[in-house]
Amino acid sequence: MSKRILSWVAIGLILTIALVSAVYFWDMSGAYGRVSGKSTVMPSPYGDIEFTQGGSGPDVLVIHGSGGGFDQGELLVRTVLGDQFHWITPSRFGYLGSTFNQNATFDDQAHAYAYLLDQLGIEKVAVVALSHGGPSALLFAVLYPERVSSLTLISCGVASSATQEQVEANQKGGMWVTIFKYDPLYWAITKLFMGQLMELMGANQAVIANLTTGQRELAGQVIDYMNPVSLRSDGAAFDNQAAMPNERIAAIKAPTLILHATDDTLQLYHNAEFAASTIPGAELVSFDRGGHLLMIVEQPTIRTAVQKHILDHLAASS
Repeated sequence: MSKRILSWVAIGLILTIALVSAVYFWDMSGAYGRVSGKSTVMPSPYGDIEFTQGGSGPDVLVIHGSGGGFDQGELLVRTVLGDQFHWITPSRFGYLGSTFNQNATFDDQAHAYAYLLDQLGIEKVAVVALSHGGPSALLFAVLYPERVSSLTLISCGVASSATQEQVEANQKGGMWVTIFKYDPLYWAITKLFMGQLMELMGANQAVIANLTTGQRELAGQVIDYMNPVSLRSDGAAFDNQAAMPNERIAAIKAPTLILHATDDTLQLYHNAEFAASTIPGAELVSFDRGGHLLMIVEQPTIRTAVQKHILDHLAASS
C-alpha cells in the first residue's frame, strides 16, 4: 500500500513539475519575444544604444527606472504621456540591448543620451524620468542645459544618504540585484510572492491593500515587464553602485517638477526634498501615500501634472 501511495505521489510531483515548467517556458518565450525585434540598436562611442520612438508632437526623452528598459519606458509613456508627444525611450546601460561597460558612470549615460539625440536630429527635449532613471536624467540636464526644455522626476533617486532608512533601501536594491541574475527565480517570486515583491518595490502593506483592480493590473504589468530579468541584470547592478549626482544638481537650469510620495521605501522622500531645495526654482508635489508605486496609485494626477509641465515650458524654451 505504501509503495502505491509513494508511486502516486511521485507521479503527482512529476506532473506538477512538468506543468510548472511548461508555464515558465511559455511565459519566458513571451517575455523574450516582447523585447526582441521591437527596438533600434545604434552603435556609439559609449557602446550600443537601444531605443524605440513613437507618437508625434513635442520631443520627450523618457528615462526608465531600475529593472526596466525601452519597454518600461513605453509603459511610462502609456501611463503618463500618451501619443500627443514624440517620445524616445532608450534602454539605459546594461538593460536589454544597450551595452554595459565596466567603470561606466551616470555621466557617461547622459553623454549617450546626447549622442542619441544628435543622431536623431533632435536639438532639445523635455525629459521625464522614473525612479533610478533620475540620476542620469539629472546629469543630462546638468551637462546639456541648452538641450532640456523641462525636467520631470517621478519617484526618482537623486542623492546618497547614510541614514538607517537609506541603508534599508540599499539592502532592497541589493536584493533586486541578486534576484535579477536568474530568470526562474524572479518568475517564481512573481507567481508565489507578489505582495512581498511589491513591498520590495517600495510600497508598504497599506498601499498594496488599497490598490484598485485597475491599479493592481498596472502594477502587475510593471512587474511582468521586468521579465526577462537576466537581460537587465547588468543594468540593475550598475544602478546599485554608480555614484549619485548629489550637489551637482544645483547647476540645473531647466524648469523641474518633482513628484514623490512621502511613504516611498525604495527611493526615499529625502531625494525629493534634496532636489527641491537644491535645483533653482524646482517645484515639489508631495503625496501622502503611494510609495514607489506612486505613478500607479495617483495616475490621473501624475498624468495631468506631467503633461502640463511639459507643455507650459515649451514656448519659453523655444
